[in-house]
Amino acid sequence: MTTPQPHPKRFSMIREFHLADWFTLGNAVCGVGALFSAMTYLGTREVLHIYFAAALVLAALIFDVLDGRIARWRQKSSAMGRELDSLADVISFGVAPAIIAYGCGMQGLYDRVVLAYFVACGVSRLARYNVTAESLSGDDGKVKYFEGTPIPTSIVLVGLLALAAYMGALGENLWFGKVLIGGFTLHPLVLLFAASGSLMISRIRIPKF
Repeated sequence: MTTPQPHPKRFSMIREFHLADWFTLGNAVCGVGALFSAMTYLGTREVLHIYFAAALVLAALIFDVLDGRIARWRQKSSAMGRELDSLADVISFGVAPAIIAYGCGMQGLYDRVVLAYFVACGVSRLARYNVTAESLSGDDGKVKYFEGTPIPTSIVLVGLLALAAYMGALGENLWFGKVLIGGFTLHPLVLLFAASGSLMISRIRIPKF
């Protein structure tokens, strides 16, 4: 007579949440709010919405920093928390900066290709970190360095766009103007996003503090 196998314990998402995970969700919510603000700017052309979008990305960064500190303080982390963190970062520091840039005037065909490349690099960077974190960790289980620049460094680009908005350098007045290549538009400013994305997927080592 075979012994009946116990039923696997049902996964409860709410019970599995740690305090740090709620801060991670705060990161994601701020990122979505930044997207809404950027899209509202496209409809209203009220520059205040660009400021709102930039402020929400900054708030997302604060939540991102706090969730890691809280996890270390409480010594509680989980695989789900790591996945949540990556997904939230894609929204707040990948998609949101790209959409803010689009709203600010980088809307040519080449601009869109570069912004899509930037987001793809961010996604790839986070995926690489998730699969290599264990091999990069030291004896204490902590990751000693990043490979490639962390995706939250895109806050620098968002700050630059907020400054451009403050100076009235949006749309046709975007810094460095525009270039026509094969009949399609490229705004040279978008190349900063290409550089940022390339640094994310590079193999340069950055110490993690």
